Amino acid sequence: MDFELHAVEARVLGSLIEKEITTPEYYPLSLNALINACNQKSNRDPVVFYDEESVLEALETLRNKGLSTTITGAGSRVPKYAHRFSEKLNLGRREIAVLCELMLRGPQTGGELRNRAERLHRFNDLSEVESLMERMTEFVVRLPRRPGEKESRYAQLLTGLIDVSAEPAAVQTPARQDRVDVLETELEHVRAQLTDLQRQFAEFRKQFE
Repeated sequence: MDFELHAVEARVLGSLIEKEITTPEYYPLSLNALINACNQKSNRDPVVFYDEESVLEALETLRNKGLSTTITGAGSRVPKYAHRFSEKLNLGRREIAVLCELMLRGPQTGGELRNRAERLHRFNDLSEVESLMERMTEFVVRLPRRPGEKESRYAQLLTGLIDVSAEPAAVQTPARQDRVDVLETELEHVRAQLTDLQRQFAEFRKQFE
């Protein structure tokens, strides 16, 4: 590849590819539609909140890399945006589908890719996905399994090389840690309420002694 994407570019490009396949009647996308596609909560990891300036800047840099184009006129009152990913890399529907999912949802196992990419392209079985991944070494890398995981995950290389040795080995994720913090806070609150109830009950008993 003669280019490298940053995170916002990858999200914008992935969103354009996804919407072309899943909602072709609304493609190319207006700026507002594209912002909503980038920031939607379903089929995204992580969920982001890109503003208009960030998306426009990404569209400009994607255009300079030959990966997007702006469409004006043709009965549309606002500019619309389309990708040129397929033409730029000369990839087929299967390759486009898995790269789109990896750009939108990060590293995934073969099974996750097969299930999630079905809305973009139907794979016959898991072996078809794994075989495809092994042939896409220019665009995809297989990550080593982490402790407690049964399957390896695949990651896209469009945003640069991944240091697989730096992959986190800890089982507890930030999301889990957040839940633990919330539970601990709630537990402290319950304890405080219990202590207060015990105090009130003790004062109530004194009235009858």
